[in-house]
Amino acid sequence: MTAMATALIAEDEPLLAAALQAELARACPELQIVATVGDGISAVAKSLELRPDVLFFDIRMPGQSGLDAAAELADEWPHDLPFPALVFITAYDQYAVQAFETQAVDYLLKPVQSARLQKTVTKVRDALAKRTPGGDMESTLGQLRHLLGAIDKPAGATELLKVLQVSVGTSIRMVPVDEVMYFEAADKYVRVLTGAHEYLIRTPLKELLPQLDSKRFWQVHRGTVVRADAIDSVTRDEAGKLHLALHGRKEKLPVSRLYAHLFKAM
Repeated sequence: MTAMATALIAEDEPLLAAALQAELARACPELQIVATVGDGISAVAKSLELRPDVLFFDIRMPGQSGLDAAAELADEWPHDLPFPALVFITAYDQYAVQAFETQAVDYLLKPVQSARLQKTVTKVRDALAKRTPGGDMESTLGQLRHLLGAIDKPAGATELLKVLQVSVGTSIRMVPVDEVMYFEAADKYVRVLTGAHEYLIRTPLKELLPQLDSKRFWQVHRGTVVRADAIDSVTRDEAGKLHLALHGRKEKLPVSRLYAHLFKAM
């Protein structure tokens, strides 16, 4: 690792953050901790501001998980800069840990052990030595897609949703899922857009996703799920970002870098 290597710690438990910083000072004295933040939103903002070489992201943080923060950061990260080496910190069970072990992204279990941290430091040094500007982004995006799917996947089979029960004034309207063109997260609600109507439901998008047929409904952004056959066209803007036009609707939906792989000409 070079003498200029920098790192950011995102951990909502101050004592654990301080302990990790102290352990890193012993295991990797050449690594400079440039910031410690306590939530996912701050983690994204500070990372974009300071552009550290290594990110230690806790999985469970207020407002935005470590995985979601990493996904947003991957979407916003400058194309011409190498993406930071990612290390997730987790108290997840063995099933989730297996998901991490199948990926190149490293992880640390809470409480962090000195011997395990030393292995992580070795992996980080190797990753930093190999990285090139933009060269490892596709690999990172693939790892994040895999991890987001593995961690968010509910245990057991989930029955597919056929009808949404939506409150409209004092009544409940039955909305067939087949009529939904897209779902969009909006604060504590999810907007449900059909060809002619818009509804709000309280079910979080993460809970809704496993109940949708993944072959018909594609997640195209952290907060947007689109019915595939409602998509009319895909265009790329001057910055290289993709946007979807839907049949019969005027708005354009952005596609995040994480899901751009869904759209390739046949």
